[in-house]
Amino acid sequence: MTGTRRILAARVILIAVGVIGLAVGVRTLLDTQRTDQVVGVAVFLLLAILVHDAILSPVVFAAGLLLRKAGRRMPPGALVIVQAGVVVMAVMTLVVVPEIRARAIGNENPTILIADYAPRLALMWVATAVATAVIAALYARTRRQKDRPSVSQH
Repeated sequence: MTGTRRILAARVILIAVGVIGLAVGVRTLLDTQRTDQVVGVAVFLLLAILVHDAILSPVVFAAGLLLRKAGRRMPPGALVIVQAGVVVMAVMTLVVVPEIRARAIGNENPTILIADYAPRLALMWVATAVATAVIAALYARTRRQKDRPSVSQH
């Protein structure tokens, strides 16, 4: 079997496993949940797609464009590191914002949503930005040292 045929076979198998997994999940959801809960899950999934396509993707795309313009002054590897940091921060934001909103609305159970999520998200942004900047700078510095001709005398 050639490499191309193996890749095609692997793709077909992975797609089949994915479709079967989705079918089992939908069947389980329909068998175990009330109609209003199923509608809630459907609304959540639609909103997740909408938020991803309308907010996350354009923000990451715009950040990528800005970074590429700055990338003329930094190695491509450092640019990829910074882009990964932007993606991590965007995904963290999408995960935490619902908790911030839910906490602001309030709930009847005092044992859930007990943390102050907004400052923690801001701290995580700062930590991610600092870590990303340090790693990108170290990478850029290492690249520059490797690209320079040796000045040692042999």
